[in-house]
Amino acid sequence: MALAKIRVAIAGVGNCASALIQGVSYYSSGDDDTGLAMRKAAGYDPSDIAFVTAFDVSTKKVGRDLGEAILQHPNNTTKIASVGRLGVTVKKGPVLDGIGKYLKNVVKESKEREVQVVDELRASGAEILVNYLPVGSTRATQHYAEASLKAGVAFVNAMPVFVASDRNWAGRFREAGLSIAGDDVMSQVGATILHKTIIKMCVDRGVKVDETYQLNIGGDTDFLNMLEETRLKDKRESKTSAVRAMSPYDVPTRIGPSDYVPFLKNDKVCYIWVKGRYFGGTPVRIDLKLHVVDAYDSAGVMVDAIRGTKVGSDRRVAGELVSVSAYCFKHPPVQMPYQEAKVAFEEFLSGKRER
Repeated sequence: MALAKIRVAIAGVGNCASALIQGVSYYSSGDDDTGLAMRKAAGYDPSDIAFVTAFDVSTKKVGRDLGEAILQHPNNTTKIASVGRLGVTVKKGPVLDGIGKYLKNVVKESKEREVQVVDELRASGAEILVNYLPVGSTRATQHYAEASLKAGVAFVNAMPVFVASDRNWAGRFREAGLSIAGDDVMSQVGATILHKTIIKMCVDRGVKVDETYQLNIGGDTDFLNMLEETRLKDKRESKTSAVRAMSPYDVPTRIGPSDYVPFLKNDKVCYIWVKGRYFGGTPVRIDLKLHVVDAYDSAGVMVDAIRGTKVGSDRRVAGELVSVSAYCFKHPPVQMPYQEAKVAFEEFLSGKRER
């Protein structure tokens, strides 16, 4: 018997949402497995993801069909699929702290009436709410997390506001009997997973890591928004803690966005630098440059996060999904090296691990 569709709601119809929606359409049109870590996750295919409602605040997106909204300015990621109309109208969500001072000149707030998120989640039949709000949207993220609890919907937090990794929030989802995964999605071939792997390799191979940094530049609204330093506290902590967890000793580390370069659009360029010492105290330096299309780097992991969360919901796993979060996110409840997280995730999908 075919498994039921995974009914997904989205908060924030930006580039990341666009890439996820286009990706689901892309993998629904054939058997091409290119770019997927796994075609089936406990029986679920990417094509089983169905988008049933969405929330945004932009005048260019609210009131439009979701398939059209993902192509509206300032979204600027690469187009890989013709999605067409999805029969889902983007609703006006709460603004709260979702629009930073640099975004105000780019994202004009819709004058449409704000909907009650809880009511919309219930009416749409959503099973999972994916949070794609801008960096620094702490109160707005918490509003959607609260709505998930009240509506009885699982929560996948792709953004660097700590919910799944916060003991109090995770406890509330556990008490409500709902699954939660997060926080801050770790890209498929991104700066954090690469940086973690390099540091872990150095430590395992006997290299004493003395210093390391990671700098990122990009040209989308995410990087524009991150020019506002006050919105970056959780983002820096999320990325830095993921790397530091790979070493048993403290390593001076500097990680975070460094600049907004408009003509890069949704391309992201990352620079990783590691200074250390190996046999006999001999110095070693690692200089690495990574260039990706940022939104699709995220979407390649979110299809797994969503399917993993659906499996958790199917099994009535309440609270934080440890393996899903460690595999898919930068700031999970429990940090793990990549290979360990991968094994844990696969064991969870197969039923060998509880969460």
